[in-house]
Parts: sequence; C-alpha cells; structure tokens
Amino acid sequence: MIARIWRASATPEGADRYERHFTASVLPSLRDVDGHRGAYLLRRDADGRVDIQVMTLWESMDAIRRFAGDDPATAVVEPAAQAALLGYDTTVTHHTVSVSDGDLQ
Repeated sequence: MIARIWRASATPEGADRYERHFTASVLPSLRDVDGHRGAYLLRRDADGRVDIQVMTLWESMDAIRRFAGDDPATAVVEPAAQAALLGYDTTVTHHTVSVSDGDLQ
C-alpha cells in the first residue's frame, strides 16, 4: 500500500470550508477510483492558522496515476479547494506503508 501525502494551510474559516469541500467533493470522487483504499484529513490549529495534511491510501502507483495522471507527484487541487486555502504544496510525497495496525488491506 502507498500513502500519498499533501499539505496546505488555511485560516480557521478556510479550513472549515476545505473540510466541507473534501467531504462533499473529494471523497466521493476518490471512492470512484479503482485502487483507492482510504483517506484521512488531518488538521492542526495553531496561532490563528491551520495546517492541513491529506493522506490518501492506494494499492499501487498505477492506481495513483488513475487519479493524478501521468505525473503522480503533482498535487490535484481543485479550484474550490484553492479558494479556501492560504497556500498549498503543488507536489505530493508517496510513502510505502510498511506496517499498519488498521484494518486496511
């Protein structure tokens, strides 16, 4: 399994907007991609600003390419997400999940 990790920052209000976008738009479209195995939206509030991390789980790099296209290192950030954020990474990192204590397959 491969974890795909992306980072962004927002105001508290923007983070709330991004969370609504993630729930209503991102998750449903991820679920339609063959090889998608789960997603986490992580939030860290500090000093009036919010750090956001999104981790999606995939069965293979081929599955990631079905989602992200030919360059899997490029972040997929929809205009509605961009509008909610102060800033965001234009690239992602990929990590092999070597140990998991969850029920993921």
